[in-house]
Amino acid sequence: MIIVVHFLLTKGLIFLTNAMIQDVNIKDSKQFYINVLGCKNITFEHFIVSAPNESPNTDGIHIGRSDGVNILNSEIKTGDDCVSIGDGSKNLVINRVTCGPGHGISIGSLGLFKNEEPVDGVTVKNCTMANTSNGVRIKSWSGAEPGTCSNIHFEDITVTNVSSPITIDQKYCPWNKCKINE
Repeated sequence: MIIVVHFLLTKGLIFLTNAMIQDVNIKDSKQFYINVLGCKNITFEHFIVSAPNESPNTDGIHIGRSDGVNILNSEIKTGDDCVSIGDGSKNLVINRVTCGPGHGISIGSLGLFKNEEPVDGVTVKNCTMANTSNGVRIKSWSGAEPGTCSNIHFEDITVTNVSSPITIDQKYCPWNKCKINE
């Protein structure tokens, strides 16, 4: 099943099960390109995203509270996260994805809200990061609610002109808006 009409109208896939999204090319969004929420068994293949490096808050694919999302053979160029993985995400595979420019592939940020669900089972392999601030990273808010992730596997990640190839940031605080001494 390919859900292209819903995707193009809302830029979000919400509570969708057993779908294949392929051969999609989107450019210059003003916000996230696609938000995957509450989905199960979704595959993106040959998904191409293109935005200038200076475009803020333009995550390529954001995944939250979804199970079994696969991102395969894709190219994501944004001013923000190539792929961002939010709470409650599990059993994700990101394979043969090229990112850059942007911030790389991020788990989190976690722990901002109460009752966040854990992230469990993320595999990132055979991916290339070029001209990104990060390669792969895990980030949680400073002094916030507990947020957890487990069973995270990074394999065969190639980085070129990447500031921080692997980052675990347990005091994530964008725009200096966190409480002091946390």
